[in-house]
Amino acid sequence: MKAMILAAGLGTRMRPLTDHTPKPLLRAGGKTLIEYHIDALVRAGIRDLVINTAWLGEQIEAALGDGREHGVHIQWSREGQPLETAGGIRRALPLLGEAPFVVVNGDIWTDFDFADLPQTPSAEAHLLLVENPPQHPHGDFWLADNQQVHDEAPDVSARRLTFSGIGVYHPALFARCPDEARLAPLLRDAMAQGAVTGSVHRGRWYDIGTPARLAALDQQLKETS
Repeated sequence: MKAMILAAGLGTRMRPLTDHTPKPLLRAGGKTLIEYHIDALVRAGIRDLVINTAWLGEQIEAALGDGREHGVHIQWSREGQPLETAGGIRRALPLLGEAPFVVVNGDIWTDFDFADLPQTPSAEAHLLLVENPPQHPHGDFWLADNQQVHDEAPDVSARRLTFSGIGVYHPALFARCPDEARLAPLLRDAMAQGAVTGSVHRGRWYDIGTPARLAALDQQLKETS
């Protein structure tokens, strides 16, 4: 199985930290955010990676090279101007191949074990969901008892949860979307067709969306190292 790390964003909410450093190279606990993902993917046996770049992407390439120092093989999907999330994944499909693949946002931190993701999902998409964090109390999607993910509550037993930024996708999901396509509307269309499943991670997960959250994560990791 291959994995794609999304690393092309402008990181506008992280300014001024991202004025001269791309968000995936920001550090917490003595290591860059993207290195945590690479190390976790390696532990799960995933060593073929695709990373998309745009803003200050040359710095990410210089830091990671072809990936051999981290025990992986990296292919680069260079976007120039950042594409929307789904469009960026579609652009990288020739590098990702025809089998389902993992995608992980470059601006999160988690202790999730990627080996727990399904290698052959039964739907076009399988999303990892987490409990709603303080900055996003109302969540994103509903998870039913049968593991189907919905945009609207299917019944009273369903739980509203937050999308973690980690998923397994079939290439067919992106085959027809344009470069400007965002991921959320694409997923909602697939949910309407019953083509999205999900599971819940109950461990640690952080959306590194502001300098304050990065500083808090850095402090926690230093305290627990």
